[in-house]
Amino acid sequence: MNHTNRYGDVYTFTKQEDGSVLWEGSFEHCRFGWPNVYKRAYQQYRKDGGGMHIQDFEEQVHEMMYNVEGEYIGPGPICAMYGHLVYSDTKNINMVDPSGGPYLSTHTNLGERFDSEELKGLCISSFKSVDTGYLIETYGEFDHLADTKIIGGIINTTE
Repeated sequence: MNHTNRYGDVYTFTKQEDGSVLWEGSFEHCRFGWPNVYKRAYQQYRKDGGGMHIQDFEEQVHEMMYNVEGEYIGPGPICAMYGHLVYSDTKNINMVDPSGGPYLSTHTNLGERFDSEELKGLCISSFKSVDTGYLIETYGEFDHLADTKIIGGIINTTE
């Protein structure tokens, strides 16, 4: 499957036998992203007596404070205390955005993103840099239901 971005650059997406997708094209001008690691920050927060759920903590550790005029005042209280303990896992790429697109990140459904039958149901789990671009590791959009059993009309995922 080919995709032409807004600058006319052509990117090729080739489904591999193992279900991964080879993404080839020009990546000369490109942004990358890496996932944040919250473990040390959240562990310290909990040791200090904090009771917030990890998902709420992950939001608040990035919170900044602004005055009524919208001017930046400083980091929020959680950010000030624990933000320095959050770091990026630079061994794992979770977003690739060549200039002009296409912007792709983990959990993107490739079939929906490109309206492609060939890539239908393939979601991004990770990116691996290769000489010609990226090997996109994928999972099926319904893989999370594979271990689900319906017992008496109730969905049970514990068996």
